[in-house]
Amino acid sequence: MTKPAVLVARAVFPEVLDKLAQHFEVSANQDDVVWTPLELIQQLQGKLGAFTTGSERIDAALLAACPDLKICANMMVGYNNFDLAAMTAAGVLATNTPDVLTETTADFGFALLLATARRITESEHFLRASLWSRWRYDMFAGSDVFGSTLGILGMGRIGQGIAKRGALGFGMNVVYHNRSRLDAATEAACGARYVSKPELLAASDHLLLVLPYSAESHHAIGAAELAQMKPTATLINIARGGIVNDAALAAALRAGTIAAAGLDVFEGEPKVHPDLLALKNVVLTPHIASASMPTRRAMANLAADNLVGYLVHGQPLTPLNPHLLAA
Repeated sequence: MTKPAVLVARAVFPEVLDKLAQHFEVSANQDDVVWTPLELIQQLQGKLGAFTTGSERIDAALLAACPDLKICANMMVGYNNFDLAAMTAAGVLATNTPDVLTETTADFGFALLLATARRITESEHFLRASLWSRWRYDMFAGSDVFGSTLGILGMGRIGQGIAKRGALGFGMNVVYHNRSRLDAATEAACGARYVSKPELLAASDHLLLVLPYSAESHHAIGAAELAQMKPTATLINIARGGIVNDAALAAALRAGTIAAAGLDVFEGEPKVHPDLLALKNVVLTPHIASASMPTRRAMANLAADNLVGYLVHGQPLTPLNPHLLAA
């Protein structure tokens, strides 16, 4: 019996390919070529499933050209590379990898906060350039984290993990804003208090963004919002590029509207706004918040399990448009 064909669109752990090969004819991209939209369409011909990452845009044009496609399994919790409405209309299941990266990403968010507040990147560059010759009372003096006010915009699983780290580990006053308020028990477990968005901006010593990207959250932080923050505040974005207006942020950092920023995501990434690259008071990392080896393996295995679950057993683990299963 012929096995169904699937495409693994980017390089992945060999053992994950072995798992998939037990059930499918696998076309793998272990050279990790980032295909153009036309090349991706060509690669998907005859494929029932695709193992995708954020670099593969699944939209109406691609779906129309790939009539055999039944499922795209994203190796990410985010899925703004998916046109979910178009996929649903075409009867193509979408899946992602929630939960398995929550704690690792929360760890990284807090690490980026600490690095930004304490000017770690800037001071390391100074040292590596052999500029350190003596002590000075204000040399790379940053801002305190312990006992300060942590603001969180977006209070899902990762936001809650960051809140617990701040409240329990660093004695922080945690405030948050979300589309919907958490129940009282969850707020108590996180040591967090709900406030309006203007209150959040004005109160935060460190503002951490963890909200999903959507048309509504596009440029949720721009010039007007940055102007409402403290001049001593830091802004940390581990959510998605496009939530922050990067050009406005660069201008605010240059003008001293806020003190510093830590960014793991960018508009149009992997390109980074050149004005950000020219600034010293910003910590920049290449979208690596979930990048621990155990977590990346868990993400890859969950994406593979979604392909197997749906195409072999009719039951994916983490569907994004689950009503297709009842159709």
